[in-house]
Amino acid sequence: MMQNSGKIRWGIMGTGWIAEQFAADLAYVENAQFLAVGSRTTSSAGEFASKYDIPRAYGSYEELVSDPEVDVVYIATPHPLHRDNVMLCLQAGKSVLCEKPFTINEDELEELVSAARERKLFLMEAMWTRFLPPIRQVQAWLKDGLIGDVRLVKADFGFRSGWNPQGRLLNPELGGGALLDAGIYPVSFASMIFGAQPEKIWSTAHIGVTGVDEQFSVVLSYESGKTASLNGAIRLGLTNEAYIYGTGGYIHIPSFLNATTASLHVDGAEPVRALDDRQAKGYNFEAYEVGRCLLEGRLESDVMSLDESLAIMRLLDQIRGQWGLKYPSEG
Repeated sequence: MMQNSGKIRWGIMGTGWIAEQFAADLAYVENAQFLAVGSRTTSSAGEFASKYDIPRAYGSYEELVSDPEVDVVYIATPHPLHRDNVMLCLQAGKSVLCEKPFTINEDELEELVSAARERKLFLMEAMWTRFLPPIRQVQAWLKDGLIGDVRLVKADFGFRSGWNPQGRLLNPELGGGALLDAGIYPVSFASMIFGAQPEKIWSTAHIGVTGVDEQFSVVLSYESGKTASLNGAIRLGLTNEAYIYGTGGYIHIPSFLNATTASLHVDGAEPVRALDDRQAKGYNFEAYEVGRCLLEGRLESDVMSLDESLAIMRLLDQIRGQWGLKYPSEG
């Protein structure tokens, strides 16, 4: 049972880099209370708990989900572990916010969504970009039709990682590659605007020596010829910006995945800028949304619904299917 203080009690599963970002930002969430962290070792959990002033540290994931006072678990483990980790939480009666990508493929995600809906538990993909104030402002501009009929979306996210064949990014055993790590951001961005299921998909990828996609390009065609042009990379630095072009103007979002600004350019008018001077990195907004949904008794967020996450995962499967790329865990 959730406590009556208006605060949701959080547990974190995993103690890596993304868990640290989320933990630091949870301090900015007014409806959140940090309660517990779980890791594969007691020492790792203890160090993390000490750093972020978390009352309870568990040396196993099973102990974390068995804590009756934890309301929701944020899963920050490697991609191939998400399916089993989320299921562990759901079977223990815990609501879940799972780091992107939700799972390795659509089949795994369908299993989790069915389990969450059957148990009437909240479940959401941690696509933090969706909840940033500049992105929410972009959605409002689009809803109001300020740039007319949207015809073209362009979005890129890529960075040049170091060469570590055993590391998460380049190791196929860990679900490495550009599509799931970097590419999911532009793909999800296009889905936010056009919907996740295009009529046609054209894509190409460079498969590196470790067997993962180091960079890719994809063009998605929607009804009435609307188009999304997307790129992702883990061994190539890109501009990481997004443009939305309509018949009456365009919207520009520099560094769209962690946006602190966006600009509206309506034909014949001065540009309008949305600015966000947040102190946090931005993970606090998705955490607040989870708390809001739980306190209101909602099982899904209408900002990042399970049906959309399923459709995005289906699209990712279709894209890499064009490359003939399978992950070792898929057999």
